[in-house]
Amino acid sequence: MFIRFLSSAALTMTLAGPSFATPGVLDVVAPFEIKGADPALSGNVFIKMDVAETLVNSDTEGRLQPGLATEWEVSEDGLKWSFALREGVVFHDGTPLTAEAAAHALIVAQGKPGLLETAPITAIEAESEHRLTITLAEPFAPLPAFLSEYRSLIYAPSAYDADGNVTAAVGTGAYRVTRLDPPLRLDVEAFAAHWQGEAAIRQASYQAVGRAETRALLAESGDADYVFNLDPASMARLTGAEGLEVMSVPTPRSLLIKVNAGHPALAQPEARAAVSMAIDREGLALAILRYPAGADQILPPSLPDWHVEGLAPLPYDPEAARRQLADLGWTPGPDGILMRDEERFALTLTTYPDRPELPLSAAVLQQMLAEIGVEITIDSTNSSEIPARHGDGSLDLALVARNFALVPDPIGTFLTDYAPTGDWGAMNWENEEFSTLIRGLARGEGGQAERDRAVTILQTDLPVIPVAWYQQTAAVSKGVIGAVLDPYERSIGLKDMRWAE
Repeated sequence: MFIRFLSSAALTMTLAGPSFATPGVLDVVAPFEIKGADPALSGNVFIKMDVAETLVNSDTEGRLQPGLATEWEVSEDGLKWSFALREGVVFHDGTPLTAEAAAHALIVAQGKPGLLETAPITAIEAESEHRLTITLAEPFAPLPAFLSEYRSLIYAPSAYDADGNVTAAVGTGAYRVTRLDPPLRLDVEAFAAHWQGEAAIRQASYQAVGRAETRALLAESGDADYVFNLDPASMARLTGAEGLEVMSVPTPRSLLIKVNAGHPALAQPEARAAVSMAIDREGLALAILRYPAGADQILPPSLPDWHVEGLAPLPYDPEAARRQLADLGWTPGPDGILMRDEERFALTLTTYPDRPELPLSAAVLQQMLAEIGVEITIDSTNSSEIPARHGDGSLDLALVARNFALVPDPIGTFLTDYAPTGDWGAMNWENEEFSTLIRGLARGEGGQAERDRAVTILQTDLPVIPVAWYQQTAAVSKGVIGAVLDPYERSIGLKDMRWAE
């Protein structure tokens, strides 16, 4: 009955939404809604669908590569970066890519919440028709990496109104938008004048499908060609299915519990450490994620510059957690939930279903924390509630899947999340030594010792509690060749795909 219901849901979407499996159209399905044409809202979709491009690219190893800029250099004092733009590039409206157009796009992006907003940029200017300069208030080594992030996509001047609002997605990518119906649908066609030549696949569509089971059914039935972000059960079921290739790759994303360090029950590092000790990370990872990826520190070994070899791992020790909480004055109440001065150790754990493993993981964490006398109420809601509740101070805990590869260097995420606080990272937690280390690294000062020390501080103070490391997954039809699964979640390989013979 359950499968029949899901099949009906898929059929309903096929009839009411896009035409899945339309001959000659490559259908992409993912859980991420399209919130609008603005890169600040949905640039992650437009970059995956090769609609728009950034000045700087990165490969699947996180190495920076030329994009719309062919080369870049920095002045000796580190305060001026110069980018040579690729000549002969045109936007989808037929106008040429110039330094003035690129500067305008970046100035608009800098004025919105995002990574560029955090960079010490004082000016973005066209030095000549094809040379762009960015002036800084202080040296900022990761600037080229910041320019590879999806919120730094370069749009044509015609994409903006007089107030700088984005009215259309007009990029330079291998595909141009033919239909945009937020929040669910995007249709594109190959752009014949693309600087790398016309893509082999002429038409493609993107559909946002929230239910993981429905996405898997669309892959299994052949109604979608590239299905992004499988849940573990579907991945196991689809592996070996006829006509499908199931792909997975370790990704610089971590399953974390964001902690309100200002909450009376969580203000002491010892209390946060006790919560951490209640978590059986390996058990949760195997049960929910279906692979052994329990996180014993914030970032996985696949990011060697930020993974500290020899760092004492976060332990699983519920008995020690109970003792530690007792030392903090917590004693079991009549129902086993801890009490202190008539305060009940009861917290709300906010999460979101965009990633299907999150509500399931929240339920497992609820049971684990109950074992040490901590009562958890789960609120699975829209992901936007997490920054909103951070802002108004009402958040207790949040279970999030945080991407540390928004730019190839995790320094970008650390700057926005922890130095000193951020919507998806630290809340009511400040550590001056940590902030000094991160800002110094951003200026190009320090190296491995400073990175190791910064991670050690996070491991000790636990402004967030690491739970598991991630793999990214996808199911791809064997009817197409050239699909990729990018650990940095920039590309699906669309512009280089072709139909199988």
